[in-house]
Amino acid sequence: MESYIPLTVRVALEAGAEILRVYRTQITVELKEDLTPLTEADRAAHRVIEAGLRGTGIPVLSEEGEPVAFSKRHQWERFWLVDPLDGTRQFIGRSGDFTVNIALIENGKPILGVIYAPLRDTLYFGSELTGSFRLDRAREANSAGWASLRTSSQRLPLQSGPNQAYSIVAAQYMAGPETEAFIESKRKQYKQVETTSVGSSLKICLVAEGTADVYPRLAPTMEWDTAAGHAIARFAGCRIYDHRTQTELVYNKENLRNPWFIVERPVLAAVAS
Repeated sequence: MESYIPLTVRVALEAGAEILRVYRTQITVELKEDLTPLTEADRAAHRVIEAGLRGTGIPVLSEEGEPVAFSKRHQWERFWLVDPLDGTRQFIGRSGDFTVNIALIENGKPILGVIYAPLRDTLYFGSELTGSFRLDRAREANSAGWASLRTSSQRLPLQSGPNQAYSIVAAQYMAGPETEAFIESKRKQYKQVETTSVGSSLKICLVAEGTADVYPRLAPTMEWDTAAGHAIARFAGCRIYDHRTQTELVYNKENLRNPWFIVERPVLAAVAS
């Protein structure tokens, strides 16, 4: 496990470099069968990640890889769960809200996660052995080696006390009436409520680092959208749970779909009315 963390960080940074290479060109967009967008950056990042993780001998399940039958993968005790480019819409729109997501799943639970935002050059990583961290200017730190990168990182959460206002982070797309109702319920519960909107798995990272208190995702997502962020949030002391049953999300379901879920940091004090 310990050796997988620097490996996964290196692979995520290499995938991010491929994404930026495509980002600086004219972006060509295709539509997949489910009508979600696909670019050469998605494919290039997938190729880098698949090659980089191959030496671990652990199976890789990637959004952009070949489908793996449930009859085969349900026997996997460990596997890599990958979204090579999370936030393809934001990538096409040329915002900074797109990420590389790599998670290691063991018996249905994420035990390691790395998220890299290439345009921001911000890295998040976490595991059950290390806890969770954030690193800015990640490419520069990585060039000096893993030891330097690790000591330059900030442990999550970045702040341990309560936010002045209760902070909600929401999706840029598919917010919907259920999310609006959730936000309104928090306005009734807390003295001050602030909302912000970002793309991709960065929403989970904001809760993990303590910038936001909660992220409600009351809309469809896939397991590769959340697994890396789940690990980072989990080992930063946060919960990510099924909105209906209140149970923690699990991975490697037959349809690979998440239920509606909530990412929440502990409410440490006093913004409640």
